[in-house]
Amino acid sequence: MAATFTLLCVGIFLSIAVLAVLIGQTRNSTPAIYGGCLMISLLALAGGIISLLTGAAGTEVVLPLGLPWIGAHFRIDPLAGFFLAVVNLGGAAASLYGIGYGRHEHEPSRVLPFFPAFLAGMNLVVMADDAFTFLFSWEFMSLSSWALVMAHHGERENARAGLVYLIMASFGTLVLLLAFGLLAGPDGFYAFTAIRTHHLSQLQAGTVLVLALLGTGSKAGLVPLHVWLPLAHPAAPSHVSALMSGVMTKVAVYAFIRIAFDLLGPPDWWWSVPVLVMSGGSAVLGVLYAMMQDDLKRVLAYSTIENIGIIFVTLGLALTFEANGLHAAGALALTAGLFHVLNHALFKSVLFFGAGAVLVSTGLRRMDHLGGLINPMPVTSILVLVACAAISALPPLNGFVSEWLAFQAILLSPQLPQWGLRLLVPAVGALLALSAALAAACFVRVFGIVFLGRPRTPAAQQAREVDLWSQSAMAVLASLCLLAGILPGFIIDSIAPSVYSLIKARMPVQGQIQWLSIVPVAESRSSYNGLLVFIFSAVSAALAAFIIHRFASRATRRAPIWDCGFPDPSPATQYSAESFAQPIRRVFGTPVFRAREQVEMPEPGNLAPARIIVTLHDPAWEALYTPITNAVSFVARQLDRLQFLTIRHYLGFVFFALVTLLMVLALWP
Repeated sequence: MAATFTLLCVGIFLSIAVLAVLIGQTRNSTPAIYGGCLMISLLALAGGIISLLTGAAGTEVVLPLGLPWIGAHFRIDPLAGFFLAVVNLGGAAASLYGIGYGRHEHEPSRVLPFFPAFLAGMNLVVMADDAFTFLFSWEFMSLSSWALVMAHHGERENARAGLVYLIMASFGTLVLLLAFGLLAGPDGFYAFTAIRTHHLSQLQAGTVLVLALLGTGSKAGLVPLHVWLPLAHPAAPSHVSALMSGVMTKVAVYAFIRIAFDLLGPPDWWWSVPVLVMSGGSAVLGVLYAMMQDDLKRVLAYSTIENIGIIFVTLGLALTFEANGLHAAGALALTAGLFHVLNHALFKSVLFFGAGAVLVSTGLRRMDHLGGLINPMPVTSILVLVACAAISALPPLNGFVSEWLAFQAILLSPQLPQWGLRLLVPAVGALLALSAALAAACFVRVFGIVFLGRPRTPAAQQAREVDLWSQSAMAVLASLCLLAGILPGFIIDSIAPSVYSLIKARMPVQGQIQWLSIVPVAESRSSYNGLLVFIFSAVSAALAAFIIHRFASRATRRAPIWDCGFPDPSPATQYSAESFAQPIRRVFGTPVFRAREQVEMPEPGNLAPARIIVTLHDPAWEALYTPITNAVSFVARQLDRLQFLTIRHYLGFVFFALVTLLMVLALWP
């Protein structure tokens, strides 16, 4: 029933896409298309929540499509129900935001048809119950999102972003095709139900895991497969960027969980090693990349890499705990990962919506050209501040809860029997702690440079608050960030059916714990109460404000702002994004990115401005992708000579190929 209902919603999404082609140039097309997507997303969201809370695997639906005599299989189990809820919650918020934001789109006909198609593709991936349907839906999702990335194709950087994204998406699909080929075996078990009964050797299972990690990691943005993400996410319209960063990357997480925890069977302990290594590195490198950026949307894109790293760390922990029979610890780690999937979808969507509001209001994305927006855009600034605090893992917001659960799972690693994992897991925990501290610094930098201080340009000075549709979308998600942080026990209990369906264990029932506290394993070990933290923070802030206003001197005292000894009223004397990041760049950027600073200081009497030029090197591009690009270019240049040969050479090649094939047939055993 649930699968049939969601498939009906997908069909309506596709119908809306067709309708957008027909009315894309009319005056009311934008609110009509986004309004329709909003309503259908809310219906699909309700269906996903119901499927999640019931905790039972739904009835399989088979459509006469796809491969002959096999059809297209769809099913919604608790895991799919959770991710359907995440996908459609993000889709509903992006649709609500798009009603207002879409009015500023110069070419709506390049966005409107593909937006509902993108939502349909993500829903189909989560519901797919056979390999062919999964891969077809995966490609449909990739191509529709690529079309959205190319919406502003006239800009050179956007064209490059679309090309890189298309190449990496093709690579990910190819790798997943190989993984499903091994899972299907020589008998061609395409349906997931049949794949679960097909037992692989240890070598085959390990190969499938590595292929799944590469295929889903390229879509999620794990380092070094992340190169498309900071190019594509900023290139897309802001509400699409929120969908790609907050939702589509989670569909990739779903794909990895489905393969590693469901289709592959019982895990081996070493499966977690490549997952932990790639994810730990992604968490730190992602936030370091973000600290080096000046483009607001690119900062948010690189931050996604860090959060995807956090999620995959918890999945690696769940694999190793489950392989060693530590089911309670595995349930804790997997719950932390799924909780962070939801949390990241919430606060990252708010941040991209906020970046879109800034872009609409000022026309700018470079942080050094902004500043002082808290005065003309008070609502947007407050909501973005909530999201910045959430992504920085500050209590009592939701980001703190999921990361705290992840650290609680890491603290259980001494129970592991393998010495290598006993050393690796704490090292990854240290990387997570470092990434959390750097994330806080990163978003203090973002909020301080963009919203505080004085406007650095006339465009920032003339900024105005955005429309109510955009504000409402941000407000809803920011409120959910606060609620999920204050009452995390209800979220954990809601996630429990998904966790239990995979590893046959779950965290203790949190709704039965007094004072709405949460207990990861046992109350004697650790607990957390977000509601008490919130009450204490609110009461302390209110009491401090009361004391200051009640007992402070009522005399008005005005004095110039402290100017640090440089009484220059120009906004250019403020901290810039580059200067804020300079200490971290010098400590971490030099060994990781080979950062170099070149200072051009004019001689006394020379009125030329002083300049500082910072150069960074991307190790992933230079070590992996540049050699591949050079090799492909070299081979292409050599093969290009073939088109200038004579007819005798072409006949010789044909004769040589014919002789070679005859020899192969003669020697074939």
